[in-house]
Amino acid sequence: MVTTIKKGTSREKILVALKKRPVIIKSPDLKKYCGSISLNEDPLELQKKLRNEWE
Repeated sequence: MVTTIKKGTSREKILVALKKRPVIIKSPDLKKYCGSISLNEDPLELQKKLRNEWE
């Protein structure tokens, strides 16, 4: 949906036009990633090892 606001339109008309538009909020489905990786070592030890690569 496109809302066109022309120069000189009053603030009230702009607010009314914005309230008319539909609000669609799509959140990603994070459940599909649950259990998608399998680790052979402890996640905390892996994280420490990756952080120490900078040194």
